[in-house]
Amino acid sequence: QVQLVESGGGLVQAGGSLRLSCAASGRIFSINAMGWYRQAPGKQRELVAAITSGGIINYADSVKGRFTISRDNAKNTVYLQMNSLKPEDTAVYYCNAERFADGILYDYWGQGTQVTVSS
Repeated sequence: QVQLVESGGGLVQAGGSLRLSCAASGRIFSINAMGWYRQAPGKQRELVAAITSGGIINYADSVKGRFTISRDNAKNTVYLQMNSLKPEDTAVYYCNAERFADGILYDYWGQGTQVTVSS
């Protein structure tokens, strides 16, 4: 099992910045990738950014150039630095971890943290 604990959400004005953190614990040695997803009211959950254990990074087109994902392996923590925030970034942000073990891919989710961007 992998446990994920998120922090850093909140209310910010458009153009502002927030940094989300996600600390992983448990069977972290076999995590292949970690990332951030978001879900706005009435919309499907979507990928925001992800980083693999090898350092490969992927961003949604809507956040490229504004958001930066990074990880601190010593702290088992992944971060999402969000700059130039827009009202359309308002959503619940979820941390995700993928673990591959014994031929099975496991998905783990954090509890979610609310990000609200006011115009």
